[in-house]
Amino acid sequence: MRFFLACLYAVSTFAAEPVVTRDVFYTEAEDKLESLDVHAPAQGEKHPVIVWIHGGGWKAGDKASLHKKSQAFVEKGFVLVSLNYRFIPAVTVKDMMGDLAKGLRWVRDHVAEHRGDPERLVIMGHSAGAHLAALLCTDDRYLKAAGVPMNCLKCCVPLDVSAYDIPKRIQDVDDGISNTFKTVFGKDEASQRELSPVNHVAKDKHIPPFLILHVASRDDTKAQAHWLAGKLGEASIAARVVAAEGKTHGTISSDLGGADDPPTLELWKFLNEVTPRS
Repeated sequence: MRFFLACLYAVSTFAAEPVVTRDVFYTEAEDKLESLDVHAPAQGEKHPVIVWIHGGGWKAGDKASLHKKSQAFVEKGFVLVSLNYRFIPAVTVKDMMGDLAKGLRWVRDHVAEHRGDPERLVIMGHSAGAHLAALLCTDDRYLKAAGVPMNCLKCCVPLDVSAYDIPKRIQDVDDGISNTFKTVFGKDEASQRELSPVNHVAKDKHIPPFLILHVASRDDTKAQAHWLAGKLGEASIAARVVAAEGKTHGTISSDLGGADDPPTLELWKFLNEVTPRS
């Protein structure tokens, strides 16, 4: 299957420091939890855009927790947009999804002002953010409500979460994570299924290709990664699963962008394969 990711990222290295614009509100609420930061190259136009969704168990976290990502992604010719969103128990997961969709609408409307291309968005997230990223790229209702077309999503890269099929994860392993899931997604299986990305995978929805990264030593995220990839494959949507050896749940994200970091090298390789270089 060919991936329609033409010119997804510039090959040239942009060595200058990123041009950073912080705390931009993407709703009229002017709430920091509904704001974003933009990290852009200092030169060029129409760079592809990585939208980063932080983790934190759906109840914490911040857009500023980027570690190596800002410099590394901008040097590769991306604009990086890091989104905040509201948390439980103040809001539901559906509300979080609405926040993120509104954030993407801001990206569509304004990222060109920061040298980005609104037609080439890469959605990435870690932990809870990986679940939200995968759901954003499979359940098209949220983007439709925000007026964002699915075909501007060029790929999805979720990092290490076991919430792609929430009822299955709860049934497979009865542990603290399962109890957290019941708190976050509700005890009703119908609600859990509605918030599970696997249940929204279907052909002809413009679901983008996936690169699914997981910590090699975690059986739960490994199983869920392959389960999601299998469902995507059944719908003729390209998906690759990569096991990150020697990583923890934290370092798979904090090390991303490192020059010799294996998951980072897999990320560049994935983008190279799906994108013809100019």
